[in-house]
Amino acid sequence: MSETTWTAVRAARAWLDQANGTDRTELTCRILKVTEEAGEVARAWVGLLGQNPRKGVTHDLADVADELADVALAALVTIESLGLDAREVLADRAGRVQARFPLSDRSG
Repeated sequence: MSETTWTAVRAARAWLDQANGTDRTELTCRILKVTEEAGEVARAWVGLLGQNPRKGVTHDLADVADELADVALAALVTIESLGLDAREVLADRAGRVQARFPLSDRSG
């Protein structure tokens, strides 16, 4: 990921900290924000499929991708809000996932 991403994640966390504080209730809201964003992915996907006959096709793949990116960013901001380094957590998790694949290139 680019430095722009990490700068945005840390800036969002700082902005939320200043605006809303950092107590357990605020952390809970940040965790729930990830779920809210995931719901928006589902809505975009349903809209792409045109599954609701009353509404028809209302979204495209770019909309779905944008909503997925919002989920990722919300999760990274939340990891930072827990006092952890999101870059390190993500890299560690990616390494663990990659290790599950028998033919993965583990050279990093």
